[in-house]
Amino acid sequence: MSKVFTVDVAKCNGCYNCQLACKDEHVDNDWSPYAKPQPETGHFWLKLQENVCGTMPKVKIHYIPQLCNHCEKAACMQTCTSVFYRRNDGLVMIDPDKCVGCETCLTACPYGAIYFNDDLNIAQKCTGCAHLLDNGFEVPRCVEACPTEALQFGDEDDMQDFIIGATVSMPETGMRPKVFYRNIPGKFIAGTVYDPIDKEVVIGARCRATNGGKTVEVLSDEYGDFWFKDLAMGKYDIVIEAKGFAFETFDAVDATIDVNLGDIALTRKC
Repeated sequence: MSKVFTVDVAKCNGCYNCQLACKDEHVDNDWSPYAKPQPETGHFWLKLQENVCGTMPKVKIHYIPQLCNHCEKAACMQTCTSVFYRRNDGLVMIDPDKCVGCETCLTACPYGAIYFNDDLNIAQKCTGCAHLLDNGFEVPRCVEACPTEALQFGDEDDMQDFIIGATVSMPETGMRPKVFYRNIPGKFIAGTVYDPIDKEVVIGARCRATNGGKTVEVLSDEYGDFWFKDLAMGKYDIVIEAKGFAFETFDAVDATIDVNLGDIALTRKC
């Protein structure tokens, strides 16, 4: 039965325990025949990607653990059929005793999940801590170290409640990754509305974002801030309406990136 990793991005607080646990488990430790020691530097068999979105002061940060996807149709396995193999539990492995250091697999992997050990002249990557699984441990070290349970590991059949509706990295590759993600934030459009005469923020302004006939509405908060969160990429027409003020509009705001509209001065009605 295939094993999978699942990641709830909303639960990840960026503690880096998973990345550190991976280093602790593999640096200077020879787990042959599963893997040779990982170098101290340069290798991140699990890497926590920090994503800083927006511009000051409208900034959001989220973290995404990245590791070998143990793809069902792995491109790396096609490069060296005698070196790569798949275990019965679905984990994709590199035989360190057969690798000749040709580095072909490094360019074949679209995720950049395979590293080259210059000292040992072999390719290396996440093993799913197969050496632990085969010795009575239920989960890899990275999962064990996650304090918020953002990172999970288990049988694919048992994880269907999470997997259904989840996404994978670069699905267009057709490799069918076995690392599933939920709650990766969409794009946002944000700003602050204020009255330039009274020099006060405007609380409770109705702010609407429209794209393709669909409208999202939020109210400005006690700081005058408004946030349109988890938007699909596209262009949005923004309308801001507050009692006693003229409408403020922004046409075709491009939300292919996170947008901070800045401080928006509302004009009082005559």
